[in-house]
Amino acid sequence: MDPDDYVKSLVETVENLSVAGVRSAADRLAAAWARGSTVFVAGNGGSAATASHMACDLAKTAVRGRPGGLRVVPLLDVSAVTAWANDVSYAAVFAGPLAAQARPGDVLIVVSASGNSPNIVEALACARAGSVETIALLGFDGGAARALADHVILANASHYGVVEDVHLAVNHMLTELLRDRADIDVPDVASPAAGLPAATAPAAARSLREV
Repeated sequence: MDPDDYVKSLVETVENLSVAGVRSAADRLAAAWARGSTVFVAGNGGSAATASHMACDLAKTAVRGRPGGLRVVPLLDVSAVTAWANDVSYAAVFAGPLAAQARPGDVLIVVSASGNSPNIVEALACARAGSVETIALLGFDGGAARALADHVILANASHYGVVEDVHLAVNHMLTELLRDRADIDVPDVASPAAGLPAATAPAAARSLREV
């Protein structure tokens, strides 16, 4: 794609993005945080990188690294992924660990441009069977995942790069929305910091407030 056309497609996709849908997803994550649920994230290829980035942002940046923050588990560990792929099937690499770890009321976020990856579809089906809430960041027409997810944020473009760029932007929007919640709802870390020796607590608490 010509760079001018790429920029045009990217701008159009962002302009057509449902900001209300992003806010609704942030509300769902905030509710999960409030009830102490775990958020799982999954994706393939470039979307795996976005999912990993999201796990970092939601667990650290969104809550400024404070104790009692949102608990996020990326289903992307190379040992687990390759074990499930080798011993069962690649379609099971996310559903297998999710079935073992998730509890009703937890949340699964999947990131997929096509929405048709078998392991993403299997993970969404597993989540539904286990009463795990699902949020899907999708592209193109949403694929098979669109009908399986509880909440969909669609980057309505037909170019993988554009879709992946928009998904990363959505991650940052969700992070900012949750960060705003943290500013309002979560008190500053008090010394001594939870779980740290008293000698190191003041410095740790200070560094957390400055994140």
